[in-house]
Amino acid sequence: MVFHPPVAIVAKAGDAGKYKTSLPAWNMILRGFMSGAYIAMGAGLATVCFTGAAPLLGAGMAKLILGSVFPVGLIITVLTGAELFTGDAMLAPMAAFIHKISWASVINLWIWVYIGNLIGSVVYAYIMAMGPLTSWSAAGVGAANAFGVSAVSIAVGKVGYVGGAAMWSLFLKAIGCNWLVNLAILLGICADDAVGKFFGIWFPIMAFVSTGFEHCVANMYFIPAGILTAPYLTAEQAATFGDKLLTLNWVTMWTNNIILVTIGNIVGGMLFVGVIYWFAFQKEIAALK
Repeated sequence: MVFHPPVAIVAKAGDAGKYKTSLPAWNMILRGFMSGAYIAMGAGLATVCFTGAAPLLGAGMAKLILGSVFPVGLIITVLTGAELFTGDAMLAPMAAFIHKISWASVINLWIWVYIGNLIGSVVYAYIMAMGPLTSWSAAGVGAANAFGVSAVSIAVGKVGYVGGAAMWSLFLKAIGCNWLVNLAILLGICADDAVGKFFGIWFPIMAFVSTGFEHCVANMYFIPAGILTAPYLTAEQAATFGDKLLTLNWVTMWTNNIILVTIGNIVGGMLFVGVIYWFAFQKEIAALK
């Protein structure tokens, strides 16, 4: 297995960021759409696989199952060249730090990829809500199944951050998430072969999901999937959520989660990975030129 030394990884990350910012806007959106859908695929799979696991195996093992299957989304993204906002939160600034691109180019990339990620995530959330998360009668009446109830439960939890302490917790979870996500990106760059990239990506992503951190693009799937599935809950299923179900909507998706998670993800990726690694290896990078 061939792997690159740390200074080469940082330099390659900057080169990748420079390339990504050179793409036209339509391509950023298209590649962002693909990655949003891929991350949603991992999130949808994780929802199905961990449903019902906690009563049998315990809460920790259920989280481990959730985390173990989720990484498929980032693995597909990296190996197929799609664009993920949370990865670009580190890669594009890394290019700016080594004076290859302007900060205007960084912001431009972020905006278009973010839009693409959102569209792809919501489209896949609709596919899941109308497909695996609901069961349909011959008369065309839909009812949320066990997986659908699980999806709604996840979404309700993600919009349940209310108050200063809860929002601070959410922000810290977002930082921790993208710290691990971008370490996964660097480990993916580290290896030249598919197997090395697979394992390099899998472990940090498994760690972030199993730990319970918050990822803005994943939440672009998790919350819409819950919103779109909630109307198909039976009265008995809805009663288990109580008043919490009333907080699940398209507005709280942003105000109680995604806006702050996006900011935290930027801090985690750009500061805790991009800035630190650029600062640590700037002399070695200069020597490579």
